[in-house]
Amino acid sequence: MKQFTSVKDVQDVAALVNEALELKKAPYANKTLGQDKTLGLIFMNPSLRTRLSTQKAGMNLGMNVMVMNLDKEGWALETQDGVIMDGSTVEHIREAAAVMGQYCDIIGIRSFPKLQDREEDYSEDLLKKFIELTGVPIVSLESATRHPLQSLADLITIKEQAAAGKKPKVVLSWAPHIKPIPHCVANSFAEWMQQADVELVITNPEDYDLAEEFTQGAQVLHNQDEALKNADFVYVKNWSSYEQYGKVLTDGQGWMITNEKLALTNNAKVMHCLPVRRGLELSHEVLDGPNSLVIEQANNRLYAAQAVLKRMLEAVDR
Repeated sequence: MKQFTSVKDVQDVAALVNEALELKKAPYANKTLGQDKTLGLIFMNPSLRTRLSTQKAGMNLGMNVMVMNLDKEGWALETQDGVIMDGSTVEHIREAAAVMGQYCDIIGIRSFPKLQDREEDYSEDLLKKFIELTGVPIVSLESATRHPLQSLADLITIKEQAAAGKKPKVVLSWAPHIKPIPHCVANSFAEWMQQADVELVITNPEDYDLAEEFTQGAQVLHNQDEALKNADFVYVKNWSSYEQYGKVLTDGQGWMITNEKLALTNNAKVMHCLPVRRGLELSHEVLDGPNSLVIEQANNRLYAAQAVLKRMLEAVDR
């Protein structure tokens, strides 16, 4: 595996999920694989689970791990080509990324969209430049449009928790929020579920449909109660409008998942990528109740990252 930016980089999704589950049973079985190899984790935005899980995954494989919060610890970065740098930016991505590639054998990069210009965000310019300029394998730690490590962990969690012999109904349900939130997690979750043996239903208010490239093949309903019927898993996530890009169009009253809403489901397990705004996106009763999988989901972030890094290290050593 030369890069990990979306499900399209994975030849066999089911095999990768199974490999992660095997690593969960024996996380230190490959502790010499990454010996004398360096993992660089570059963050342009805050992170808790992504940083700690990926850092530990590298350590479990014997890697040296360097972490840099580039937004706080680095020079102001210029990403546009052909500009005269007589403003606030100090270092160009062409030199910065190339230098990182000299120091690291694998690089993980995290950057959020600005939610101002859809074409700019969906072009994934920053991620593509890192792939082009570093010369080493790249792991997306979340980009403008996707969060593949999160989605892999989500699929691992569903595989663990699903009833044997039954194709689970998985509902991705929009949730309220106080500010515009990127589409990354929702896009990525929909994309990965399309490659899994599940029935995917997406429910959101009108004017909140995700880009068709991510939802093609899934049923999209604007009636949440209808969508929740007989669901086995409910994945809760907010996202801002795609058509009216980056806008918040409703306060979302009535969309928060509660125990009353769960009564419509098949005693569904509830998932969220975290961090979660309690009492707004998800009710306290659900988060603290027996149906919540959010902590186990977060735990599986480690094994998702470890499975990806293991495959990259194996490719580097060939």
